[in-house]
Amino acid sequence: MTAKAIELVAFGPEHLKGALALSQQAGWPHRIEDWQTALALSTGFAAVSRPGNDVIGTVLLTSYRDDAASISMVLVAKAMRGRGLGRKLMEAALALAGNRPLRLVATDDGLPLYQKLNFERTGVIAQHQGIARSSPLPAAIRPIMPAEIPTAIELDRVAFGADRADLISHLAKIGSFAVLDRAGAPAGFAVLRPFGRGEVIGPVVTKDVGDAKALIAHVLASCAGRFVRIDTDITTGLGPWLIDQGLDHVGGGVAMRRPVVARSAAPFTTFALANQALG
Repeated sequence: MTAKAIELVAFGPEHLKGALALSQQAGWPHRIEDWQTALALSTGFAAVSRPGNDVIGTVLLTSYRDDAASISMVLVAKAMRGRGLGRKLMEAALALAGNRPLRLVATDDGLPLYQKLNFERTGVIAQHQGIARSSPLPAAIRPIMPAEIPTAIELDRVAFGADRADLISHLAKIGSFAVLDRAGAPAGFAVLRPFGRGEVIGPVVTKDVGDAKALIAHVLASCAGRFVRIDTDITTGLGPWLIDQGLDHVGGGVAMRRPVVARSAAPFTTFALANQALG
């Protein structure tokens, strides 16, 4: 296949099946529904072969207003690797992002490319997964009320450093929220939704690791016996506790940003990502 036979086009619903095949080839757990969620929140590009319209590469950009954006779902068919297609996809996403500060979680394969494109390491993301165990439900944690979604959006904005109202609102439609109740108002939240081989916990946003553990324990108890995944920055200190809950450390990635923007300490912390693609 020659370079002239490859075209980058706007990623649309017609590319979902081909994108799913690429993620399966890479060993990723994504279902077609997970790709649909990513597309609902993102724009991006598909590299397609001509003729035939086979999807041979993908990249998505999830913009959080003008505050920031996440680059994800960077995939190239095995037969096309090493030919510069990954870089072309990334350069297209960078142009689409404009001046927004960018974030991504890199695989080992993608790390050298991202470093060449001036992304810098900012952390290590640990992926934990396993069968959720039953345990007593922590007190002061309850389901979110619809009127409290704006509060969850604000807590997430403070913790993440960008306005992710579209993401949090979408997760409220497809997942369930547990909130930590303090004096009748949310002081933290955790989300559970279908993803991959089972369900994913995240984001988890609250003030300290003790409250994060309580929220996660509540969610685990609510889905006892089912397969769950959670992605967390190793600096949260949750890793050993998650392993004690039966969620083994099975891999992860490198958190990267371009540029690295200094932030003052925030009163809330993102203890678990929505997933590695969305941050």
